Amino acid sequence: MSCQSSDVTRVMDAEGAHLAAILRAADFRERRVLEVGSGDGRLTWGFAPLVASVLAFDPDEAVVASARTECTELREKVRFEAARADEIDVPPHSVDLVFFSWSL
Repeated sequence: MSCQSSDVTRVMDAEGAHLAAILRAADFRERRVLEVGSGDGRLTWGFAPLVASVLAFDPDEAVVASARTECTELREKVRFEAARADEIDVPPHSVDLVFFSWSL
């Protein structure tokens, strides 16, 4: 199951190469993931079926709002927040993997 935003995915990663490379680089299975700079969730929805949970954040409220409307069947695993990296409060030992892509 993949719930990537179809319009953005077609333009940004039409063949799924970016997501495939990310999944080869790290083991997302059953991990608690913190995603820095999630944007509209185009990559989030690609790895979300594999993880235990995702806290995804981005400083752009509009794109976070858009991400929240996608893929309702994975909503229990994925939480999107509008925040900058220095604003997000993450308790110690609450994540297994920190992920960011295109965020610098």
